[in-house]
Amino acid sequence: MKTQTPKHKARILIVDDHPIVRLGFSRAINREEDLAVCGEAEDGHEALQAIEKLKPDLVLLDISLKRFDGLKLTRIIRTDHPTIPVLILSMHDEAIYARKALQCGAKGYIMKAEPPEAIVAAVRRVLSGEVSVSDDVNKQVLTAFVTAPESRDRPLVDALSDRERQVFTLLGQGYSSRAIAGQLLLSVKTIETHRARIKLKLDIESNQQLLLGAAQWADHEGLRPSLTV
Repeated sequence: MKTQTPKHKARILIVDDHPIVRLGFSRAINREEDLAVCGEAEDGHEALQAIEKLKPDLVLLDISLKRFDGLKLTRIIRTDHPTIPVLILSMHDEAIYARKALQCGAKGYIMKAEPPEAIVAAVRRVLSGEVSVSDDVNKQVLTAFVTAPESRDRPLVDALSDRERQVFTLLGQGYSSRAIAGQLLLSVKTIETHRARIKLKLDIESNQQLLLGAAQWADHEGLRPSLTV
């Protein structure tokens, strides 16, 4: 297991039960000037030990693992290491599993069949704080957030108060809770309370899903996302 990488490079932990797959991803990542593989693991238990020891900047994680699956591992990482983002790699149909991965706390989902440059690009997007999914998944999430299950004519966001909708839109434009608090002249704690209520009303389980839905809502309303503050 590699344990030393230059400080200026983002450290990536690869979790996959196929050595040849880990080798291929390692080669693709290590070719990049700003990325480096700091370690590898073949199952969930090894992955958790490696995370504790290596403190990676991102976990590149196969959804199908020995002992317990990648979705369960993602939930554990989200709980025990909330600052470490997870990018899911999979051979499974993203139409079924991508939203599940986001609900478990993953920051992105990409198919193994994608070329190496696409996977590297997804790694960079997640490292920059974005959610990385395909256009098709984006459309699915937008539909789930904008349209109520019982009626496509009644937007779910209608359940939000004016203030909650304002916070939701600002989140979609890329503003942090602290920046929203400054703009609305409210405390950060108040904004976090609004975020919690929005998640409850829209049946959202994770902060990643909240940010993705908010971004899609902002796009739907014709608002261009601003730079993250």
